[in-house]
Amino acid sequence: MLKILILGGSGYIGNILVSELLNNDYFVTVLDNLMYRQHHVLLEHCFNQKFRFVKGDVRDSHLIKQEISKHDIIIDLAALVGAPICAKNPALAYQVNYEAVKNIVQLKSKDQLFLFPNTNSGYGQGEGAIFTEESELKPISIYGTTKVEAEKIVRQFENIVIFRLATVFGVSSKMRLDLLVNEFTYRAWNDGFISLYEPDFMRNYVHVRDVARLFRWSIENWDKVKNDVFNFGLSEANLSKLQLCEKIKEHIPEFKITIFDDKHDPDQRNYIVLNNKIEQRGFKAIVGLDEGIQELIKSFSILQPNIYSNII
Repeated sequence: MLKILILGGSGYIGNILVSELLNNDYFVTVLDNLMYRQHHVLLEHCFNQKFRFVKGDVRDSHLIKQEISKHDIIIDLAALVGAPICAKNPALAYQVNYEAVKNIVQLKSKDQLFLFPNTNSGYGQGEGAIFTEESELKPISIYGTTKVEAEKIVRQFENIVIFRLATVFGVSSKMRLDLLVNEFTYRAWNDGFISLYEPDFMRNYVHVRDVARLFRWSIENWDKVKNDVFNFGLSEANLSKLQLCEKIKEHIPEFKITIFDDKHDPDQRNYIVLNNKIEQRGFKAIVGLDEGIQELIKSFSILQPNIYSNII
């Protein structure tokens, strides 16, 4: 039985991934410092003999060295994710998103597999351009910069794979409502209206369960992905902010959309991302926006009135 170490495994993506791997007969250790007080999200797995939890910090080199030595595969989801939290805590972002990653890949053996999620935020402003894995990375935030610099380090090592993830959406036990699809759907459901700035700005999206499926598939098809980098998103979901709102309006018809032409969005990312490379290797995102929006609407009656985001 392969032993997998998931750093940051109680986060938004991590807790979904833990279930995906345990359900497919992997032994899973999660190392997480629970910085968002998400103490509940992995409790259901404590009965499972294949599950183990270590409370700790990825910046603890001694602990990380101990845990890496016990596992066959390392998946590093431990990060300060998103521009706002990284701008608020730049030193911490550098330590977690860059220095800790550098330490991990230096500690792993050449035979151990290492899976690293980057973000397609690294492509930067874009101005509506089309991006492939060969496109230049020009991050415009501390978040994007730390992740891009970490990717450069990871690519120097053997038995690694890097995924530049689209903006993730969908329901998770460690919920985030600060992600664009989740946020816009919540505003439609809770407020009934939204004010849009720069509505034509494009973004790519992907469901959180597809991300978890991608990691498992990659482990099981390692020769198809190793030592390479891939964009990963739902190819049918390269949409402008206005198109996204119109899609949500199909499910919440009373949703009112107001466009302001004289204001600027603080998030200046604007690009179309192609996912052909991973699809040609044999894996494709399958959860559509309609399914995700319906799922989110169901969840809000449970989550409301709490707002979930990456805050500390």
